[in-house]
Amino acid sequence: MAQHTNKLAKAAEGCAKLSALALAVSLAFSAQANEEAAPDKQKIETIIVSGTAGGRGVRKVDAAFAVTNLDATKIERLAPKSTAELFKAVPGVWVETSGGESGANVFVRGFPGGGDAPFLTLSLEGVPVYPAPTLSFLENSSIFRLDDTISGMEGLRGGPNPVVSNGQPGLTTNFSLKRGYEETEGSFKYTTSDYGLNRVDAVLSGELAEDLFFMVGGYVKRSPGIRDAGFTSEKGNQLTINITKEFDNGEFNVFTRQTDDRGAWYLPTPLNVDGVDGGFTQIGTKNRYAEVFAGEYNQVVDFDLGEGRGWNGSVSGGSLKLELGNDWELVDRFGLTKGDANTYGLVPDGSAVALSSVADNGSNAMGAVTQTQYSGDTMVQAYGRWVVLKEIEAFVNDLAVSKDFDSLSSSYGVYTATTSANDWWSLGNTAYHVVEQGGEMLDGIACNTDVAGCSWNYDINSVGDATTLAFYTTQKYYFSDALTFDLGLRSEQHEVEYSVDEGLDGATDKYVDYDERKTSWTIGGDYKFSSNQGMFLRMNKGYKMPYFDDFRDNFGTYQSGESLIKEVTQAELGYKFMGESTDLYATLFTNEVKGDTFVRRPGEPAEILTNEAIGVELDFNYNHESGFSVNLNATLQDTEITESPANEGNEAQRQPKWQLRMTPSYEFEVSGMFASVYGTLSAVDDRWGNNENTVVLEGYEKVDIGATLEPVENIKLQLSVDNLTDEEGITEGDPRNADAPNGRYIMPRSVKLSVAYMF
Repeated sequence: MAQHTNKLAKAAEGCAKLSALALAVSLAFSAQANEEAAPDKQKIETIIVSGTAGGRGVRKVDAAFAVTNLDATKIERLAPKSTAELFKAVPGVWVETSGGESGANVFVRGFPGGGDAPFLTLSLEGVPVYPAPTLSFLENSSIFRLDDTISGMEGLRGGPNPVVSNGQPGLTTNFSLKRGYEETEGSFKYTTSDYGLNRVDAVLSGELAEDLFFMVGGYVKRSPGIRDAGFTSEKGNQLTINITKEFDNGEFNVFTRQTDDRGAWYLPTPLNVDGVDGGFTQIGTKNRYAEVFAGEYNQVVDFDLGEGRGWNGSVSGGSLKLELGNDWELVDRFGLTKGDANTYGLVPDGSAVALSSVADNGSNAMGAVTQTQYSGDTMVQAYGRWVVLKEIEAFVNDLAVSKDFDSLSSSYGVYTATTSANDWWSLGNTAYHVVEQGGEMLDGIACNTDVAGCSWNYDINSVGDATTLAFYTTQKYYFSDALTFDLGLRSEQHEVEYSVDEGLDGATDKYVDYDERKTSWTIGGDYKFSSNQGMFLRMNKGYKMPYFDDFRDNFGTYQSGESLIKEVTQAELGYKFMGESTDLYATLFTNEVKGDTFVRRPGEPAEILTNEAIGVELDFNYNHESGFSVNLNATLQDTEITESPANEGNEAQRQPKWQLRMTPSYEFEVSGMFASVYGTLSAVDDRWGNNENTVVLEGYEKVDIGATLEPVENIKLQLSVDNLTDEEGITEGDPRNADAPNGRYIMPRSVKLSVAYMF
């Protein structure tokens, strides 16, 4: 207890020092704020909906929490290769996207985690696309694809998150769809690349009838992948429809987003083998078809591992907004997500070794496909043929009513969600393959054809249903135009029914009937020095409720009476400034997460941890009338495992002490043509690859550049170069075997060119 108290005391001392720094920064900007607030040069107000009851809009400068906004232009210039890659633009967030378009790892503000995105909620039009932030082999960004139908994104970390919507204590990213207006508008864009990408995007919007507006758009794409698999490993199409009806006292909106998109699953590769670099992928034409031996009777099932990871399903929903009179307002948001999020891939098991060390004859072996004789010094590695079939469904409704009194803004809401997941897994199925691009499996190694494989197998069939019912309220009191105080409370009932057949023998091995209630809260205060700058202070306490995999991985702990709920306590002190040409958000944060569980791979015991973090986030934007602009986002943090069976005092795994992203751009005219050039410099510190702090993942720098040109009216050309210097940074080691010299490289250099016609 004394040690824990000392940790909190150190955090408080650190916050005090950082608070002094924030105050100094605020005073430095105060004079500029007074100069830039001229009445004839008022900046267009930024309205946000994240962190409010029912998604009720509020001016960003009035919010007592930090939100990062990215409009369509900023998203275009960042040119993210996946949805999760866009989250790198949000301070306090560390993202690993080296696994491909699906299956990212997203970490928030020093919160613990061994992978996936346990503290991320992704929303569309204010509706969570899937209430469970992470299931095994599924995190929220895997079922969402970016395209030209997106008008912008908000990223809220901490703040009122634990109280509103689905009660996410970490990061909520909310995407907005483009909407139609009276004028008919549209765009058509073709994109190609140096790795064989062919993609067409199209969007059309306008008015169907009086006060009835539409937007429809989507894409079709094909490519062999940035890491060339030797076949068309990336295939996708998406169609989005958004309809809005406006009334005298409100509006009704409905949307649907139909997606069928998949790509190769890129996994850790050996770091000590010649020919293995950032462009390497094990999957290829000689190994994509594979057998797994499933269940009690070792049924042979054939799969195409080239299917990779993806999403085939729909995200639909809408909202009703009404002004009821007498300053009452009603907002109801709803959403239905349904589809398949399957995963297929070759997963490394251990280190690469010389063939002679595993061959039956102690010397060589023959390729199972080509019949090539491989010598004993050929490097080989055991790869598991993993198959995960996952059918998911969720329905969400968030209803809130609000009223403004003279000095009080009061909101009351009810949030309901039903979530289901039906899984069929066959993991393990390990066999030795040649370590080369698309390397084939080998004959002449006994365990390669053994039903048990060369390592371990884990097969399950499971079905789970979860229900959440939460009542929440937010109250905001205005002491004056400059000083406000807000309070939020949430009472949530969480129920789970879950059955697991381990071994595929038709017997229920694990059964869960779970029912728990928790109360979350947030308290905040906001003080404005002037109309465009101020400071805020906030504290909150929230919870991450367990879903299906939490029970399976920690079944013994659950049976012993543990609730498996992660308890999150946070404090924030922020400074905000929104001038004519300059925006600055600086947020000091400290948090504690109790009850985190880490399972290295299915079937192994869970580690129960408590983590603490303290740090500062910076989000800075400067826009000069000359056309020059720059965005800077940075995070500095100190993490520590304060309670653990074996790793107490260590730093949190896979999270850097500091990271920095700077994105300058310059817009100009040349020979009557409008043009822009831009780039992004990213730098990240070393990280630990495991909680034991024995594996170092070295820091790296990455440079991206791009340019646009509008040679004639309505035509736009864009060139983007990702990873200009072809940096071979490592995002993670091998989470299933931290001591094995495996890792995932960031994506190699790639070049994209697009031509767009706008009308």
